[in-house]
Amino acid sequence: MASKLLLRRRLLQLSKPSLLSSSSSSSSSIHGARFLSVKASEIVGLFKENAHLPPLSTSSRSFCSRSSNLLDESQAPTTIDYRSLLQEDEFHRLADSTIHSLQEKLEDYGDSVEIDGFDIDYANDVLTVKLGDLGTYVLNKQTPNRQLWLSSPVSGPSRFDWDQDTKTWIYRRNKTKLYKILEVELEQLCDQPIVLS
Repeated sequence: MASKLLLRRRLLQLSKPSLLSSSSSSSSSIHGARFLSVKASEIVGLFKENAHLPPLSTSSRSFCSRSSNLLDESQAPTTIDYRSLLQEDEFHRLADSTIHSLQEKLEDYGDSVEIDGFDIDYANDVLTVKLGDLGTYVLNKQTPNRQLWLSSPVSGPSRFDWDQDTKTWIYRRNKTKLYKILEVELEQLCDQPIVLS
C-alpha cells in the first residue's frame, strides 16, 4: 500500500508546476494553456520501480452516495450480434409475417370492442393501433438490430428479438413474448380478451 502511495505522489509531483524549473522538465505555453514536458525515462523509471505493485482496479467509481440497486452484470442480457442470428431477408420475412398477422387480428378485435377512436394504420413498416383516449401502440421493424420495437401506452418501449427455440418474438429482459404482452394489455385496456398467438 505504501508503494502505491509513493508512486501516486511521484506521479503527482511530476505534474506539479514546481517541476517547471527543474532541469529534467520543461514547459511551454500555447494560447495561454501550460503544458508540462517530462522525460519518458522518468516515467518508465517510476513504473519499473513499482512493477511489483498489483494492477489498478478496473472497476468504475460510483458517484452516488446510496447503494445501487442495479443488476449484477452477470444477470444482464448478453450482447448479441443480431446479424449473425438472422439474415436480413429472413428477418424481414418473420417481421412482416408477424406484423401482418397482428394487423388482421387487431382489425377483427376492433370490430368486436366498443372504443371511440379505435383505428389501425400500417405504413412504411410501422403498425399503429390507436385506442382513442386509452393510448396508442406502435410496432415497427429495426432492421440493423434484427428486432421489433413496441411502444405501449401501458408498459412503455420494448425491444423484441426472434427466439429460434420458441419461434416467437421475445423481450430479452424479462423473457416475455410479444403476443402475450399485447394480449394482457389489450384485455386490461379494452375489457375484452384477445388471442393473438
